Amino acid sequence: MNSRIQAIHARQIIDCKCRPMVEVDVITEGGFSGTGCAPTGSSVGMYESFVLRDHNPKEYHGMSVHKAVENVNRRLAPALIGMDVLDLPAIDHRMIELDGTENKKNLGGNAIYSVSIAAFRAAAACCRQPLYSYIAQKEIETVPIPSFNIINGGRYSDLVQPFNEFLILPYGACDIYEAVEMGVNTFQELKSVLTRFLGGKSPEIAPSYGYAAPSEDPEIVLELMQEAVARCGYSEKMAFALDCASSEMYNPVSRTYLLKGDQVSSGQLIRYVKNLTEKFPFVFIEDLLDENDWDGWQKAHQEITGALLLGDDLIATNPKRLQKACRLAAIDGFILKPNQVGTITEALKAYDFARKNHLLATPSGRSGGVVGDVVMDLAVGLSVPFIKNGAPRSGERIDKLNFLMRVCDASPGCRLSDISPLLRF
Repeated sequence: MNSRIQAIHARQIIDCKCRPMVEVDVITEGGFSGTGCAPTGSSVGMYESFVLRDHNPKEYHGMSVHKAVENVNRRLAPALIGMDVLDLPAIDHRMIELDGTENKKNLGGNAIYSVSIAAFRAAAACCRQPLYSYIAQKEIETVPIPSFNIINGGRYSDLVQPFNEFLILPYGACDIYEAVEMGVNTFQELKSVLTRFLGGKSPEIAPSYGYAAPSEDPEIVLELMQEAVARCGYSEKMAFALDCASSEMYNPVSRTYLLKGDQVSSGQLIRYVKNLTEKFPFVFIEDLLDENDWDGWQKAHQEITGALLLGDDLIATNPKRLQKACRLAAIDGFILKPNQVGTITEALKAYDFARKNHLLATPSGRSGGVVGDVVMDLAVGLSVPFIKNGAPRSGERIDKLNFLMRVCDASPGCRLSDISPLLRF
C-alpha cells in the first residue's frame, strides 16, 4: 500500500444552487484516490475562511472560482506531491503555511478545504474503508437523528421573518427509517396546513427548499408546525429547533435585533425566545445572537434553560473561538461546518475540544450543498447525537438521509442515537 500523493488536480463544478465551486482529486502512488469539494452557505459569518472567487461579471455573475482552481493546480499540488495522505495534519499544516493568512485569503479557503477533503478520502481508500469507518476506527453502533429545516425565514416581498430556519427533530423515532418517514410526512402535511393558513394559496418554496415563512411572527410559524405534527400523530415524538441566524438581522449601530417588525435589545430577544422554549418542545436554539455579542450570549446561556444553545457564526468551527465560548460559559455546543475553518484537521481539533469539555458538536451541510458531503461521514464516524439536515427536498439533501439509512443497513446492530439525556423540555 503506497499512500504518498502522486497527483492533485482541481476543476470548477457547480453546487446545488448552480454557484461555481472547487472540486479536487488526490491520487496516491498506489492508485488510491479521493475527491473533495467546498460547499458554501448563503448565510456566511465574518469569521469563516475566505471563499476565493474571480469577480468576473461575465461569468456566473462574478462567482466563478478559476483563481482558486489555479491555486490548487499550480501552487498547492507541487508542494504536496510526495506527502502521505495518512498524515492529514501534516498536509493541512503545509497548506496553511503556504497561504500564510488567518482566514486563508491568499489561496482561498475553498481551495485548501477541497484538497483537505480529497486527501482525507484518499486515506480512507488506502485503508479500503468507507470514510466514516476510517474516522470511527471501530464498528458503527449509532447514526444521528436528522433534523429537517421545513420553514425558511428571511426577507420576502411581503414580510420579513427574522429567524432563518424552523426545524423539526423526530427524537422519539424507533430507528432511522421511522425518523426519515416522520420528517417526510410532517413536511408534506405542512403544505396543506400552510395552504389553509394562506387562504387557499400554496406556500412558496424558499431558496433553501423549505416552505417560505408565512408570517413575520415566529410563534405563529411554530403553531402551524405544531398543527402539522399533531395531524401526523407525532406530538409525543417530534421536537423543534431554531436557527435564528441573528447576525443577519442585527443592527450594529443601535445594537438591536429585528423581531416582528420592531428593533429589540438582546435582553428582549432572549426573553422572547425563552418564552418560546416554555411553550414548545425545543431541542436547540442556534445563533440566537450576533456573532460578536458575547455579553448577550453569556446572558442567554444563563437564562434559557429549556433548550440547548448552539453557536454557528459565533464559533465558525474555529478552535480559538470555541475555546473562548467555553471559557465564558456562553454555549452548550456548536455547529460543525468544516469549510468554515478551512481544513479537516482544524475542524477535528474543534470537535476534540468540544468533546473533552462536554460541549455538543452538530454537523451541518451548507445551503450550497453537494451530493456526498463529507459532513455525513463525520457525523457517523464521530457518533454525534443529532445533525442538521435541510428540507426533505432536493437531491443533495435527500442524499444525506439516504446515507444514514445505507450506513445503518450496512452496520449490524446499528441503532438511532438516543438523545433523551439532552432534552430539556
